[in-house]
Amino acid sequence: MTDSLGTDPIVVTKAESVATIWLNRAEKRNAMSHEMWTALAESCHELARDHSVRVLVVRGVGGHFCAGADIGGFSGGMSSDYQSQNREAEETLAAFPRPTIAFITGSCVGGGVQIAGACDLRFADTSAKFGITPARLGIAYPTYALERAVRLVGPSAAKHLLFSAELIDADRALRIGLIDELLETDVAIERLEAFTSLLANERSLLTQIISKEMVNEVAASGGVSAQTIERWALVLASNPDMPEGVAAFAERRSPNFVWTPEESF
Repeated sequence: MTDSLGTDPIVVTKAESVATIWLNRAEKRNAMSHEMWTALAESCHELARDHSVRVLVVRGVGGHFCAGADIGGFSGGMSSDYQSQNREAEETLAAFPRPTIAFITGSCVGGGVQIAGACDLRFADTSAKFGITPARLGIAYPTYALERAVRLVGPSAAKHLLFSAELIDADRALRIGLIDELLETDVAIERLEAFTSLLANERSLLTQIISKEMVNEVAASGGVSAQTIERWALVLASNPDMPEGVAAFAERRSPNFVWTPEESF
């Protein structure tokens, strides 16, 4: 697959209802240039509008997820335009309305952790190494990325990563909650494909979208707003997935969920 992706540094592929955004700059371990942040945001926007996409995966080519920002472009400092594009890419990925999964191999450092952290779930194989490394450069991690990292791993683990800029292995990343599943390399792709198929084909999209929005609200503010509850209550009152789910359970068969968001969603 990766041999046919061409030379664009950000590439989108689709297999049925699962889309993959590939970080495609293997010679730089997929280090993110200004143009790549821009293209990442644009790809997320486009895929969010494509209601045939049920699950979004972010991967890197060449054995590495992402070695971070391309430091070679920082000789004159980080421009405000660069920071704006960096933030838009992270926030657009985080706001993607359906499930997102970062599939991590090799290096996942700095901006790589930023991208992975913006996904809903993070699967890694045993080759993965993680680090948040601005202390090596005398710069600050972007505030929005730092906030997300603290919510993900907690204050103490975030301080450890930020203070030291040390790389940690996948076992430690799993222990602190930076990743959700740690997989042996020979079964990692099989597990990713089975899990994305499960989400896309056997589970209710309605439940997934509601859950994502509400969990994100809890993480950001400590609770779910009354407005969100009321808005979804109207949808739940007439959705077709619940009777289908109950019937499938009673009949001991896989459900055929059919609810999809409105085009204006």
